Amino acid sequence: MQNLIFLAEGTEPTEGGHAPENPLGFVPVEFALSLVTFGILLFLIWKYVAPRFEQTFAERTQAIEGGIAAAETKQAEADAKLAELEKQLGDARHEAARIREEAREQGAQIVAEMRETAQAESARIVEHGKAQIEAERQQAVTSLRAEVGALATGLAGRIVGESLEDEARQSRVVERFLTDLEASNGAASGSVN
Repeated sequence: MQNLIFLAEGTEPTEGGHAPENPLGFVPVEFALSLVTFGILLFLIWKYVAPRFEQTFAERTQAIEGGIAAAETKQAEADAKLAELEKQLGDARHEAARIREEAREQGAQIVAEMRETAQAESARIVEHGKAQIEAERQQAVTSLRAEVGALATGLAGRIVGESLEDEARQSRVVERFLTDLEASNGAASGSVN
């Protein structure tokens, strides 16, 4: 009859003829066992797994921070190197400008020196030419005086009828003739002007 009651209720009897317990019911032994197992697992995770996670997180954090610090250091070094290179480039530009200016000044100085040298050479050539012309003129005058003297002596000898072979006499006659000639040329050129 009990079997029938169990069948009517829709449950099957268990081995001892007892009715099964409510599956949603509270079983204190199972709860305590689950609580102890959960505590052990929690303790193991807290004791072994969590420190390793914390260590891994700390290592990663340290690696990231070290990488950031290294990157900042490298960036600072690169900025310093860039500033140094820009300074060197600026210095090189200033140096090049200074060298160009010095070259211009030296070029102007060389041109001035060359001009001065050319003018001095030109003046020397002109003076040499003048001196040469003067020497040639003096030589021509001397030559002309000698020729005019010889002609005048010969002519005077013919006119006077006596020979003027004496050197002293010949010189006096030539000198007098040339003086008279220059005086007459000076008076003629003075009256022409």
